Amino acid sequence: MATTPLPNSRTDSDGSAIIRVLSYNIRSMRDDTDALARVITACAPDLVLIQEAPRFFRWRKKLARLAAASGLVTLSGGATASGPALLCGLRATVEHTEDVLLPLTPGLHRRGFATAVVRFGRARLGVLSCHLSLHQDERYEQGGMLLDHLAGMGVQHAVAGGDLNERPHGRTFRRLADELQDCWTTTPWGGEYTSTPTDPHQRIDAILATSGIEVLGCGVPVDLPGVTDDDLRAATDHLPVLAALRVPAEA
Repeated sequence: MATTPLPNSRTDSDGSAIIRVLSYNIRSMRDDTDALARVITACAPDLVLIQEAPRFFRWRKKLARLAAASGLVTLSGGATASGPALLCGLRATVEHTEDVLLPLTPGLHRRGFATAVVRFGRARLGVLSCHLSLHQDERYEQGGMLLDHLAGMGVQHAVAGGDLNERPHGRTFRRLADELQDCWTTTPWGGEYTSTPTDPHQRIDAILATSGIEVLGCGVPVDLPGVTDDDLRAATDHLPVLAALRVPAEA
């Protein structure tokens, strides 16, 4: 699909906010971190929903360095959410953050959510980054927990994103898309497939939004100025998903 320009971030006269949201599995920053920062910077996001953030030795410093190199700050998550994290620009006013650890299934990796409530002017938004299980039954239960958590955040509008470890026809992906807008399906833009950078053939990463949010475009930022194929291949083992969203002003 041809990539047409996404709108820039702004606040409109009615109080609504156009924001850019990026979801990105960064593989614990084990690849080319300079390329990673260049991709993030070129996408000009207001919010970055990260999966596989560093979780071990000096993980906070590594995440803070990535944020600084991308012109952002760390919002929440990392090891305290078992991998998911949130970065944001200075345009966001932060109301609340919470790192949520999900129930541990013996023998499987611990999962979690990085969450926050932020404001852009009069637009108030719940945010959640996730990395769902490789095990299909656990993944389905985590999808339900994601929906429950969004419903309990006390916000009218919310966005969730992450590595779902499942294609759109899977039952967990369908469960989420039945309750939330799958932003790529709503307004496709850029590329579709997120895995792998060297052979894009499947969409297992997504940005999802509640019904009151207007999706202005969503997809892999191919052909975006400043984003090169070499950087996308070098940065990590997933391709990012970028969405432009219009969030209504709070009543």
